[in-house]
Amino acid sequence: MTNKIDIQSLIRPNVAKMKPYSSARDEFKNFDSEMIFLDANENPFETNVNRYPDPQQRQLKGILSKQKSIATNQILLGNGSDEVLDLIFRAFCEPAKDNIITLPPTYGMYGVLANLNDIENREVLLDSDFQPNWDEISKTADMRTKLLFICSPNNPTGNLIAAEKIEWLLKNYNGLVVVDEAYIDFANAESWIYKLDEFPNLIITQTLSKAYGLAGIRLGLCFASAEIISVLNKIKPPYNINELTQQSAIEQLRNTGKIKNDLSSLKEEKESLLKALVQVNFIERTFPTDANFILIKVDDAEKRYSQLLENGIVVRNRSSQPLCENSLRITIGTNSENTKLINTLKTLK
Repeated sequence: MTNKIDIQSLIRPNVAKMKPYSSARDEFKNFDSEMIFLDANENPFETNVNRYPDPQQRQLKGILSKQKSIATNQILLGNGSDEVLDLIFRAFCEPAKDNIITLPPTYGMYGVLANLNDIENREVLLDSDFQPNWDEISKTADMRTKLLFICSPNNPTGNLIAAEKIEWLLKNYNGLVVVDEAYIDFANAESWIYKLDEFPNLIITQTLSKAYGLAGIRLGLCFASAEIISVLNKIKPPYNINELTQQSAIEQLRNTGKIKNDLSSLKEEKESLLKALVQVNFIERTFPTDANFILIKVDDAEKRYSQLLENGIVVRNRSSQPLCENSLRITIGTNSENTKLINTLKTLK
């Protein structure tokens, strides 16, 4: 059973009525033509970046379309995933009226963006296995609940959210379900991209920051129905992805061999690190992980965090998060970095 949801009814009325800004490069789209460009008030002297970038990132989207087997009109690119998430809020959530549901412990920007956009954030804790509690979600949602955020693999816990739970929510929740797949490349699971045609209320976000090693260029990916993407395109800034970011992304996406090798190496390092961590006497638990990090429960997170810092190793203390008392999050590093980490952990008293 597919959820028969009316996307148009979820759009903010002012957004539904507005017309998007049309830039000079929206009106003239043939970037490969040998033309004299006197339309956009640019500097005519060549610097490689003296011209405005393609506002629709057509070349970059073309590569993503082929690699992910999805139509270009189902792709939106943002200045990091945070811009993509913010656009979703702006398009569908009416300030001071609507609400969203998040599932702590999870990525903190969902709550920050809710506050920024004056949207109530209704938190429903994950269960002891870090899985959604659909009974509580059903009780918490109402007619003004526009968005439900699911991070899978989840940050900071590292686990995949069970596919049957996500599917149940897609079928039974009368709003948009945003599945954040920032770490999906590290998991042995299929992306929800391949379920888009089945679920019109599904939005997927990904990033080039993790598996592709491009955190510094800030490029977030959004995949949804053409209907949803057209709404987000209406409100995005005209030149939100700069030329240098587009070219860096194109170069890296074409380097599929290196990306595959890097992923394989990180997965091997993760397995080695998991085996080594269980030998450290003050680590009480290492949680299962489908991401490029490991959440560990220790005897005293603040103490161990400070000790590692004194030895030149920076990890993340996640103890302030629900269900994560005395927990540290450790990103998978290089072989030499991981070796230093383990050697240091073994010396701590």
